[in-house]
Amino acid sequence: MQDGPVIAAVAALLGDPARANMLTALMDGRALTVSELGAVAGVALPTASGHLAKLEAAALLTVERQGRHRYYRLSGPDVATVLEGLMDLAERTGAARARTGPRDAALREARVCYDHLAGERGVLLLRGLVARTWIDEARPGLTDAGRAGLRGLGLDIAALERGRRPLCRCCLDWSERRSHLGGALGAALLGHVLGSGWAARGHGRLIAFTPDGARAFAETFGPEG
Repeated sequence: MQDGPVIAAVAALLGDPARANMLTALMDGRALTVSELGAVAGVALPTASGHLAKLEAAALLTVERQGRHRYYRLSGPDVATVLEGLMDLAERTGAARARTGPRDAALREARVCYDHLAGERGVLLLRGLVARTWIDEARPGLTDAGRAGLRGLGLDIAALERGRRPLCRCCLDWSERRSHLGGALGAALLGHVLGSGWAARGHGRLIAFTPDGARAFAETFGPEG
């Protein structure tokens, strides 16, 4: 089967500005209602419903019903990865402003990409794990030293490896133009950062580190000695 028609069909869905705005609003992993997504896209409710029906039919979105409301979310982290890649491509090819990434310095420092850490700190996380030889970036995959080190932090690596999702995935970061860590491990490490109180979710995609949290993050995941 030729891939061209499939790629064209998905590209046509992403190429509509209203639908693109809806999808990027969901990149922080939240579920939003039709009215919330319509407001993001700047379209009326019936128009928003039509767009969302097309995205759901294409398996780019999933929907959950709760009472009278329908909540939409991205169907998986691969959708967020594609969107970040398109943002980077748009800027590199001149379709968007030359400056890479979001204007907000805080978002450039740390933000969520669906369910894992992106921005400067996301890139530093991957670079630190590679420098510690906890991750083999060429595969990419977790090394024996990485399994031992992360188990020491309380992560259930065996459970992550049993899941259907890839354990480690390198995602090109929109603002840094280098890879950050996605996959099941990337999501688990963001959970560890938030659970440890080193950072908290801010507005939208923002991840806000405390000064002590930033130091603990660097000591735990940065290059050793």
